[in-house]
Amino acid sequence: MTSPSVHVFTTGDALREGATRRFVDSRQWARPFHGVRMSPSGEDTDVHPATQRERRILTRVEAYRAIIGSHAFFSHSTAALLWAMPLPPLTDDVVHVSVVAPARAPEGRGVRGHQLKPHGVGVRTSSSGALLTDPATTWALLGSELRHPYDLVAAADAAVTSVRVAGPRGRVIRDPLVTIEELQAAVDAAPKRRGIVAVRDALPRVRVGSASRTESWTRLTLVDGGLPEPVLNHDVYDVDGFVGCIDLAYPDVRVGVEYEGDQHRTDPAQWQRDLERYERLAAAGWRIVRVTRAMLFRRPDLLVRLVGDARAR
Repeated sequence: MTSPSVHVFTTGDALREGATRRFVDSRQWARPFHGVRMSPSGEDTDVHPATQRERRILTRVEAYRAIIGSHAFFSHSTAALLWAMPLPPLTDDVVHVSVVAPARAPEGRGVRGHQLKPHGVGVRTSSSGALLTDPATTWALLGSELRHPYDLVAAADAAVTSVRVAGPRGRVIRDPLVTIEELQAAVDAAPKRRGIVAVRDALPRVRVGSASRTESWTRLTLVDGGLPEPVLNHDVYDVDGFVGCIDLAYPDVRVGVEYEGDQHRTDPAQWQRDLERYERLAAAGWRIVRVTRAMLFRRPDLLVRLVGDARAR
């Protein structure tokens, strides 16, 4: 997820450059942090509330960069958003900012400051110029924030997986952010870090190939329900060539599992492509279990039963 472009300035800079106090304190400016002004950002009502919150946080990141100290950097879930790691719906708009001891953690409205021990902390500069924890450190710090173990696995799954364009063996448009070995090194580097037990338990379940948080949740739900671990992103071909890539598959019995996000329902073109693809998959002998959000998060037992029945047939 990229940071939105906003107009940000500090009150001190504006006054030194000749702006009046009336201009600086005008209601036309939002006040995300003490001493910072920015152009107000409108809410996109067409997106999910969780996505709106993530966009607000990224906007606040741009604002905080105007006053961030030379030794401070973004971390925890804020860094995860900047690295485009999938997260569960966040509960607030705070920006997480860390320093390495003995520097003092930042304080203030809208900021959650952290003082980290020097060992096991890697920091990088993003393409937009923001200083933040590297992907491995970012994930290791999420152990203190994310409450469900599946979400820790999902964030790591995304970090170790390349992003490709659609199609058979599609062109890679983003290399993996990190390797599983680098995640292991980040865990080992700080054995007493808060939340370390959670990330240590999650790491063996991380897999390369999951394209989304919901795919990771689906895989883990099936395995914990007693079913074999499915193959991720399995390409299917028929006599005419490439048919489609199945989210999770059991090729030995030709059973596939597909998560149906909102775009599959609301986009007519996507809906038509799905219909054609499912028809070709059926003709090739595949049985597809289509998973909804309600089924995954509210009726995981139903999901396991449906996939188990499909495998038995």
